[in-house]
Amino acid sequence: MNRTKIIATIGPSTANLSAIRNMHVAGLNVVRINMSHASHVEAKNILDIVKQVNKSQEHKYGPISVLIDTQGPEIRTGESNISLDLKMGQVVNLTVRDDQDVEASSIKINYKGLIDSVKKGSMITIDNGLINFKVLEKNKDNLKCKVIDGGMLGSKRHVNLPGIRVDLPSITKKDILDIKFAINEDVDFIALSFVRSASDVHELRKILDKHQSSIKIISKIENQEGLDNIHDITKASDVVMVARGDLGIETDLANLPNIQRRIMYSAAKFGKRSIVATHLLESMITNPNPTRAEVTDVANAIYEGADALMLSGETSIGSHPVRCIKLIGKIAKQTEKFRTLGYENKLIEDSDWQSLAVLGRDLAQKTDAAGIIVVTRSGTTARVMANTKPHGKTIFVFTNNIKVYRQMSLYGGVKPFYIKNISNQKALLGKINENLKPFLKQKTNRKFVFLSGIHSDKYTDSLQLINL
Repeated sequence: MNRTKIIATIGPSTANLSAIRNMHVAGLNVVRINMSHASHVEAKNILDIVKQVNKSQEHKYGPISVLIDTQGPEIRTGESNISLDLKMGQVVNLTVRDDQDVEASSIKINYKGLIDSVKKGSMITIDNGLINFKVLEKNKDNLKCKVIDGGMLGSKRHVNLPGIRVDLPSITKKDILDIKFAINEDVDFIALSFVRSASDVHELRKILDKHQSSIKIISKIENQEGLDNIHDITKASDVVMVARGDLGIETDLANLPNIQRRIMYSAAKFGKRSIVATHLLESMITNPNPTRAEVTDVANAIYEGADALMLSGETSIGSHPVRCIKLIGKIAKQTEKFRTLGYENKLIEDSDWQSLAVLGRDLAQKTDAAGIIVVTRSGTTARVMANTKPHGKTIFVFTNNIKVYRQMSLYGGVKPFYIKNISNQKALLGKINENLKPFLKQKTNRKFVFLSGIHSDKYTDSLQLINL
């Protein structure tokens, strides 16, 4: 089994039972629903399909968990019935006015703080960096700008202000509605967009705690401010995502590989899950095969110890979604033969339990154990073991908590099992043995490191070496 998990964004190409079922067979672990594009009705349809697939296939391929991705405080151009053909060197007006008297040639921006935020010489980029402007002059309600990179500008395009702090709420009114929808539907993860500080994460945590929700928080690092506060954000989060789309615009693109490693290092140091996203197999949106550079990029993320890789357009609008899933799996299989870059060696052992997990990993390596068995109710024991990233050793997690069981689908190196009763040690070992039979050949090593976080009269916290 591969250590690296695969997340697929669902869209027009895959929002049906057949596509999700086939991707699951191919190696899909987590479904992402992007609330920038999906309505609650559309999201509910995807959730129902995932439940149906899980019911029929999870016993064989493991559970699919669900990730709801918030839109966040996005800045966009206004609605327009025509596309503007912008030429390099052309001078245009960007305006925050939204009335009928605005000239047709002006570009409306839906951020009222735009004029105060930028200064003469500032860069403004639109449509994921395809169109770029330089501010020449500031007026009361508009900016005179020079087109640096031109192109066709359509309606409601995404706007970035590189290096400029945007004075917008971290969690918008739309986000709150989407978060409450996610809570009501009992999804597994919420990805918070444009996280700038730990306080953004705390704000979402308060909402979840108020509703007694155990949804895990994924912090998307997408701008310089988030990068500047990466350690505090990581400590406050359950998962961090290297969201390379906006991050590659908001920061120095040439420095993006180093930025990615900095974020991955932070996740490993503080014992949090990590995701690398955007443009992994971008060419496969239309092409049946990736570029050589894309294959290398995927492998590098795996060398860095990513728990999961996330596909976006490749599976939401692409022509080859199943092929993309299979290819990520093939690359992972080859890459995981080699050790990671070792960021996990800088893991902060902030508890006795974390230290015990490190000992368990080392014991599994030294004794050449067939794997590591973890028993947990809350998922904490699985988390501390996953933090250690044992090389070539699958972490078999047994839990009686269905939410934890699903959430383990994002944990690198983890193969989860759901068992209703995990308090009786003798019965539990029998169940473990039964579930692991498909993973063991008759003559292979049956020695396992066993880590348990279950408390009972006869069964306490323990690290053991057992034979099945």
